[in-house]
Amino acid sequence: MFLDYPRMAAAVAAALDIPLSAERLAAGAAEATRAMEQARGADRERAAAYLEALFRVAGVPADRMVAVRDCLTRLHQQRHLWSSLAADTHEALGRLRAAGIRLGVVSNSDGRVEEALEAADLLRYFDVVLDSALVGVEKPDPAIFRAALEALDVRPDEALFVGDLYEVDVVGARAAGMTAVLLCPPGGGPDDRCRTTGSLSALADDLLQGDIAAS
Repeated sequence: MFLDYPRMAAAVAAALDIPLSAERLAAGAAEATRAMEQARGADRERAAAYLEALFRVAGVPADRMVAVRDCLTRLHQQRHLWSSLAADTHEALGRLRAAGIRLGVVSNSDGRVEEALEAADLLRYFDVVLDSALVGVEKPDPAIFRAALEALDVRPDEALFVGDLYEVDVVGARAAGMTAVLLCPPGGGPDDRCRTTGSLSALADDLLQGDIAAS
């Protein structure tokens, strides 16, 4: 699940009385990812760095960032900001599920990731959902990945983890002994630090053709 750029852009534009489009926000994703990976602290601080970078790159002045944060907080309380789906999500997950591959979610969230998955009609695809707020540990701590492995009853060498943040997802999964694949954002290029995929459909193709192993 990805940020709902149209919803965020419309709300912030109205609250700040400035022109802002979803396309301008999305264009800053690569730089925002770099800002997030360089940020220190817990997931809350990393997410704040990501969002601030998105709006800064989109042209929002630094002195308006407090108003941006207030607006986004209200939006997130109403409905999870990370609620947008790639067009191929259902098709790819459905194929993996039909092939008998056990699927799980490991998310740094606020206790509402299962609710967000249900709202997007995605919960039915997953055997296990781990929310950092409920587990008490965040990615990239390998403990949360090990908890998912235990819940799925698979060994690390039998599992594959896919995520969109190298320092959070790939580093953590590798520390738990798992193979990891980085889902590159739209417009993002390959990352020479690990294997990458451009979409869930491409990943499903590789898994089902045996190019990548997963339980």
